[in-house]
Amino acid sequence: MVATVTSRALATAGKGQQTKAAIVEAALTLASQVGLEGLSIGAVAEIMQMSKSGVFAHFGSREELQISVIKEYHQRFEQQVFVPALQAERGLPRLQALFDNWTRQTSAEIDSGCIYISGAVEFDDRPGPVREALVQTVNTWQAAIHKAVALAVQAGHLRASTQPQQLAFEIHGLILALHYDARFLRNPGAVKRARQGFEHLMALYQTKI
Repeated sequence: MVATVTSRALATAGKGQQTKAAIVEAALTLASQVGLEGLSIGAVAEIMQMSKSGVFAHFGSREELQISVIKEYHQRFEQQVFVPALQAERGLPRLQALFDNWTRQTSAEIDSGCIYISGAVEFDDRPGPVREALVQTVNTWQAAIHKAVALAVQAGHLRASTQPQQLAFEIHGLILALHYDARFLRNPGAVKRARQGFEHLMALYQTKI
């Protein structure tokens, strides 16, 4: 009897997790179109064809739903951008792979939008848990770029005088410019310019002075 009850409990828990994952998926799709601020329990419930109370039971608040979307986006971003780059050799090859993957991801999000960028615009001056979640995930990614630059310096691929924080800042600037140029201005040459910008940066930092 105990085993039967336990099995039912596990099955119920498993179904609950599947439903929650499906809600997050729907919310992420919606957020990519209307931003995190556009998310609401009601809108997601309508997409899922659930009651508001049903969605609320899984998250408890709109804020918790927004944070779950941020975490899911970050996990996918890592899997698509960071993890594959780890297969490349440490140093400049890995840094190049990170930038290539990041450029590819940004290009794929031209129509849907980047949660990091849109979220920063929406919550840059709004303190609270949602902003904190965004800052934490972006800092995690920034730290990965910073480390990749430092490893390239250690490997002798970049000048010893290279400041990892500065170069990481400049690389991030290229991605932001790519997003603006491609998404807002709809410039077909944006990706090419971003890649050329990266090549110019690497040439500069590899130059012996």
